[in-house]
Amino acid sequence: MSLDSVKRFDRIVAILVQLQSKRIVKAQELADRFQVSLRTIYRDVRTLEASGVPIVSEAGVGYSIMDGYRLPPVMFTREEAGSFVAAEKFMQKFVDKSLGSYHESAMYKVKSVLRGSEKDWISALESQIMVDPSQELFNKDLPNALEILFESIAEKKQVFLKYHSLNSEMPSERKIEPVGLFHENGFWYVLGYCLFRNDYRQFRTDRMLQINRTHTQFTMEHGTIDEHRQKKETCENTKVVVLVDKSVARYINGSRKHYGFISEKIKGNNVEMTFMTSDLENGFPRWYLMFCDYATIIEPESLKHRIREILKVGESKLLI
Repeated sequence: MSLDSVKRFDRIVAILVQLQSKRIVKAQELADRFQVSLRTIYRDVRTLEASGVPIVSEAGVGYSIMDGYRLPPVMFTREEAGSFVAAEKFMQKFVDKSLGSYHESAMYKVKSVLRGSEKDWISALESQIMVDPSQELFNKDLPNALEILFESIAEKKQVFLKYHSLNSEMPSERKIEPVGLFHENGFWYVLGYCLFRNDYRQFRTDRMLQINRTHTQFTMEHGTIDEHRQKKETCENTKVVVLVDKSVARYINGSRKHYGFISEKIKGNNVEMTFMTSDLENGFPRWYLMFCDYATIIEPESLKHRIREILKVGESKLLI
């Protein structure tokens, strides 16, 4: 069998797996994944149909497999089996108790179809990998926050929140229409349309004091979370340029993207970093204070003034 034939066989098997993993799969989605032409995908799908796989196709929609048709589980490679260990460790620490238990149940099913050698491979790794998040991601009194939010997004039903924001002395009660969830800066956030504010807001999961399902359907279509995040990125931003000592510049590379990092230039023993940020009041200045003794603000002047204000308040508190 030629190398091209082997590649095509592997691709056809992978297409079948993907068709079984979703209700509808678009031809373009398959072409993008396997980096082949649409004509090649059409040919591969016809090969699957000829082999007896009942594929339903609809122009402009995509492909799906007829309900009730399933093949025995595909065998996993040793490397794929090993990736389950990392996924399971992250799921144990980065999701709430309810979702974590569902993943644990799913993993038992996945492990049950592994060959003996893959089971041994996983067993050898499980006790040697640890994930320890630096933050509490969820209120321990809300073990099913993500589960409720997932249901809300999928079923398009509002949820009730009791929420304690950072800037409020007292918790507030909200009804929101969740658009999506994202993990950023070490925390989980839900982006949702707030019926109280009549606008889109972000809510951090660890600040939720109560969350309840409702039977109320969404009042409008909200689009995707990517669309909303892109709108946020294109909102009015301020250019910030700072000069950072090389000795510490590499230590902030991982966090700088969260504060609008655009580009950098090497200037002698320093790195000139350019940012476009929408938060010169708290977010960027407080992050900058973490390494300010090794950095200089080039622009804007307003950032220098804000840094002085924060330091002055801190100094007065120390003197109390």
